[in-house]
Parts: sequence; structure tokens; C-alpha cells
Amino acid sequence: MTAPITTGSERKPLDREIDVYGVTHPGKVRKENQDHFLICELQRKMVVRQTSLPNIGGISAEGERLAFLMMVADGVGGGVKGEEASRRALEAATQYVQQSMRCYYAASSADDEEFFEALTETAHQCHADLIRRGESDPEYRGMATTLTLYLGVWPRSYLLQVGDSRCYVLEQGKLSQMTRDQTMAQELIDLGVMSSEGVQNTRLAHTLSSSIGGRQTEPVVTRRESKWGTVVLLCSDGLTRHVSDDRIAERLRSMTSARQVCEDLLEEALAGGGSDNISLIVCRALPQET
Repeated sequence: MTAPITTGSERKPLDREIDVYGVTHPGKVRKENQDHFLICELQRKMVVRQTSLPNIGGISAEGERLAFLMMVADGVGGGVKGEEASRRALEAATQYVQQSMRCYYAASSADDEEFFEALTETAHQCHADLIRRGESDPEYRGMATTLTLYLGVWPRSYLLQVGDSRCYVLEQGKLSQMTRDQTMAQELIDLGVMSSEGVQNTRLAHTLSSSIGGRQTEPVVTRRESKWGTVVLLCSDGLTRHVSDDRIAERLRSMTSARQVCEDLLEEALAGGGSDNISLIVCRALPQET
């Protein structure tokens, strides 16, 4: 007789029950890819599962998974400046989160305040790092990046948002955007000055009001409950410029694996024009027989 599959908050997913995949592509127009992404596990040491970063290696040490980390960054500044900004932001964020024992202790104590403080500080430290880089080398002045960071500590997840990369969640067939775009267009929409339709195809739609390394950074940290079967999507605006929310929802509802849906969404963004770099990560927890 087969034992029933146990789900819910009474246990966190095993490593083999986490279906996750990420992909990045320069698109059809730009020669450089200024996006980067990272997927890793936080144990007593960090274990990298997949990334576009060139100089972060995996650590083979095994142990209990305390948290699960995913990040997408979309560089701003053109040429090497954009790529440098997104790469340095993810490298710095990884180090700050890894080195912060508050995160590890909070994973055991379930102290929300620890996570909010640690993630907010991570954004400010990354911001300061890029500012220092620009001050020390004029070639890199003006570089900046978005940062969308998802930290899963079952049965909760924490989301750090700076810029206009996005986090979506598909739960019970319904797609919800969990992040607010930090753009000048969204600021005008929130103030009631312009409609979403009125700014959709303007330069303001892609002008950041908050970024890592830019004129100002306003990190926003939120929390939600994690559930089995919920699909999480992190993406740069290279995806959402060409693939509508309705189409994203349709793809996620019919997905057979994280890898399959990432590749399908990437293909659709390229077919729609591929006018920008495209990065995305898809993750879900699927129960298996123990």
C-alpha cells in the first residue's frame, strides 16, 4: 500500500520536490546581455544550483536546506556598465545574504523582523557597492540595475524589490503580480496623472524611479505564505515587453516542468520581437511519494 503524499506547512519540500529552472538571453536587438540571474540553496554553506554569473562556483557540502534564494537583475547604463551592475549586484547580494547569520538564525527562530532587516540592508549594501565602483572608476559612473530577490524559508517567502523586474505568482490558476514596478510611469499612474494605457509605450514606462546604484534606491520587502503547487516567476522586462500577463498565465497553467515553461516563454518573447535582454526563473514545489 502506498503511503499518502503529505503536503502543507507541516513539512518543507525536499530538494527533489523543488522544480526550478532559469534562463537568460540577449534578445534579438542588443549585442550584450546586461541581465543576470541566480538560483541557490542556503545551507550552513551556500550551494549554487544554476546561474549566469561567471565567477560563482558551487559548494558540494550537503546539509539541511535552511532557505532557497532566487534573483534576477537587469542592468542599466549600456555596454559593460549594465552587465557590470547586474553582475556585481547579484554577487554582492549573494555574499551579504550568505554571510548574514541573522538569516540562518531567523530560519530557525522564524523571526520576520530579522528577514526584513537583512533583505533591506542587502539592497542598501548592494547600492553602496555600485556607487563606490562608479566613484573609483569614472567609466562605470551611472551604472545601475534592478534587483528582484525571492527568499523561501518554508512555509514563508520574502520578496525584495528594487526597479521594474517582476515577481508573479500563479496560485489556484490565478496569476498575480507580487511586485510594483518602480518606474516614473507607475509613479504617474499612482498619482492619477496618467492612465496605464497612456504611458504604456512611452519612455517613462522604462525609466526607473528606484534602482540599485541609481540616484535613489527604495527597497520594498514583503512576505507571503508558501504553498505546494504555487508557481513563482521572476523575470526582467525583456519578457513582459512581449508576452502579456494573460499569455504568461496560460503558459504557467499548462506547464509540465520549470525548464519547459522557461524555454517556451523565452521563445515567445523572442518571437514577439526580442527587443531587450530576457531573463526568467520559474519555481514550484511538487509533492512526491516518500
